[in-house]
Amino acid sequence: MKMKLLATLALGAAAALSLPALPARAQVDQQQTVNRALGTVERLRSDQRWKTSFDPYLAKARAVLVVPDLYKAGFVVGGQFGNGVLLVRGKDRNFSYPAFYALSGGSLGLQIGAEDVSIVFLIMSDKGLDAVLKNEFKIGGEAQVALLIVGGGEEVNTTTNMDIDIRAYAFGAVGFFGSLSLEGAVISPRDSWNQAYYGKPVAARAVVLNNAASNPEADRLRDFLAH
Repeated sequence: MKMKLLATLALGAAAALSLPALPARAQVDQQQTVNRALGTVERLRSDQRWKTSFDPYLAKARAVLVVPDLYKAGFVVGGQFGNGVLLVRGKDRNFSYPAFYALSGGSLGLQIGAEDVSIVFLIMSDKGLDAVLKNEFKIGGEAQVALLIVGGGEEVNTTTNMDIDIRAYAFGAVGFFGSLSLEGAVISPRDSWNQAYYGKPVAARAVVLNNAASNPEADRLRDFLAH
């Protein structure tokens, strides 16, 4: 009996050792980004001054990229960085599971004491989505981006072309924070975060276009964007 128990324990230990190690810390960071992205969109849609101008575009958006926290990087002169999630709307009108992206650059231009800014990108065209899905998308390049400062009352850094590919809504911790420039900022995928969150190597394009991975912890964000 004792030998049988020892054999069972040994088999259990061997099976445990054969399982892939879960990058717990990375999953926590990623889930926090997903949760904060949900909170960011909830906050924007609950503001009655912006709900009427945001929701109609959200309903037509080809995809949504949410960067809930864009920080000044004090160790880099003029640099800022923020993690975000991209979700693409399918033919059934539902949104994909999120792919992780980073927004970075040395000319983002946070001003008037703003240390933390949230940005929601509504990607309105296939051209805009194709640009973002490239390995690196530089704002101010091929896709037309309109930046709106929530609380500022007007659009800034907008193109005169009425066919806007991407509408970006930016706001600080207490609403209006002065001014912001996204010119020259780079949006790039974080494949290592996708792998950690979904438990397997998977590219951002495969997540959002091919339904190559899923995680039920992101369902609240997907459902909120779709309704």
